[in-house]
Amino acid sequence: MTAPLRLSVLDQSPIADGGTGAAALANTLDLAKLADALGYERYWLAEHHATGSLACTSPEVLIGPIAAVTGRIRVGSGGIMLPHYSPLKVAETFSTLAGLFPGRIDLGLGRAPGTDQVTALALQRDRRQHTPDDFPEQLGELLGYLEDRIEPDHPFARLARLPGLPHRPEVWLLGSSSQSGEWAAQLGLPYAFADFIGGGGSAIAQEYRNTFVPSHRLAAPRVIVAVRAVCAETDDRAVFLASSQQLQLFQLQQGRPKPALPPEAAARLLEENAIRPGTAPLGRRLVVGSPATVKRELERLAADFGAGEAMLLTITHDHEARRRSYELLAEAFGLPVARAAATESVK
Repeated sequence: MTAPLRLSVLDQSPIADGGTGAAALANTLDLAKLADALGYERYWLAEHHATGSLACTSPEVLIGPIAAVTGRIRVGSGGIMLPHYSPLKVAETFSTLAGLFPGRIDLGLGRAPGTDQVTALALQRDRRQHTPDDFPEQLGELLGYLEDRIEPDHPFARLARLPGLPHRPEVWLLGSSSQSGEWAAQLGLPYAFADFIGGGGSAIAQEYRNTFVPSHRLAAPRVIVAVRAVCAETDDRAVFLASSQQLQLFQLQQGRPKPALPPEAAARLLEENAIRPGTAPLGRRLVVGSPATVKRELERLAADFGAGEAMLLTITHDHEARRRSYELLAEAFGLPVARAAATESVK
């Protein structure tokens, strides 16, 4: 019997038009508590810099407060953009979090800068030249610290004693390209594909599974597919609410990211630009509809990826609409906590 599809949340802390970053961060805490209560598997925080539309600059800062106000859900980064950081600093930070919240911390790692080249340079301590493209070396050093497997003759070998031991975060490799899938397979790491960024993911996930090398980290391949989704009581209502996120995607394509407009204004601008409701640019996917519609599409997508888990990125102008989207899908999929609550209500 096939295991039921697990659901998780990817949060970019979206800033609504007329709102503030502080309000977006408060909404993140609120949504995390809801996801925990509904039975979602994990709650990941994205990393983006220098944008007026997202408040998610520091996943490592948000993970602690979220883990503190929730009791069951796994909390992590989706992801930490490793090229910006010292592997030792990342290892110490996530070891500390793992020590504070044993068995609940995920360290999702990405190679992309999460911003433009100028901002990436501003994030560097040394601005004399751009950071070298040495992600495999960074990743190897980071895993060495976390797993206490640094070679004795390594110059940093004595630094491997981390603060949160014996507890460790669960490491995931994130990506939207074949290269990330190859690294995850070679290292025996679980893999999360960002379908909301690019296409071709099902073939990449298949290659990851085919070439996966079992390791002390993981005996068999594990895949998460992360996708944009908006759910409402009806298909028409969902398409209307999704217009805010849909317009944002087109604005991003044009190099001018903006906060999410109210759906009335967003739908009008989409119509003026002859953009069909419910579609997304650049071959990106936007799953929109009633609970039955979205459930059917997510299950098909997960089957294509061979994924046991779907991670949902939902952006609406109104926070209550975003909450409701996650509530409806928890009910549609019969998540354990949601199912238990429904059973209790009929007693």
